[in-house]
Amino acid sequence: MEKLTDEVYESLQEILFTEEQIQVKVKELGKIISRDYQNKNPIFVGILKGVFFFMADLLRAVTINCEVDFMAVSTYNNQEQFKGVVRIVKDLDIPIQGRHVIFVEDVIDTGLTINYLLRNLRDRNPKSLEVCTIFNKPAHRLIEIPVKYNGFDLPDRFVIGYGLDHNEKYRNIPFIGLLKAEKIHSP
Repeated sequence: MEKLTDEVYESLQEILFTEEQIQVKVKELGKIISRDYQNKNPIFVGILKGVFFFMADLLRAVTINCEVDFMAVSTYNNQEQFKGVVRIVKDLDIPIQGRHVIFVEDVIDTGLTINYLLRNLRDRNPKSLEVCTIFNKPAHRLIEIPVKYNGFDLPDRFVIGYGLDHNEKYRNIPFIGLLKAEKIHSP
């Protein structure tokens, strides 16, 4: 694997979870989900963009038949974001009525957006609907979200890597790191 540029490392305050730690946890989650959904052919639903790193690794760790679909959302504006108001810009292609659905998320922060999306998905009458996240920020939670499959709890800090970004940068870092304060406020 190629080394990340010095510019990337200089943006980090510290590494919280290494690539190896993340991959071990993803394999554990895949094993548990495979056991829980044996012979159920679940649909894994992810929200683009950040989730695709985790989703790809998770699906490679799952050993059962399954299907995959994605949604994409956008907040109307910054004020609406903190109210949990989102606009679905790409909806599911696969009908989920009567199906087992695993909603896969990269990070659950306030819970507002995921709460909206879970309500939307429940209205489609799936047989079951569970949440799987690799990163959870319980200190930021405004609405309690039932998370059946949880990877790591994150501190109440600005983190990047493994799909998590700052202004669309740093998603490709294979680990989770704290972004330096001076980088948070720069473009």
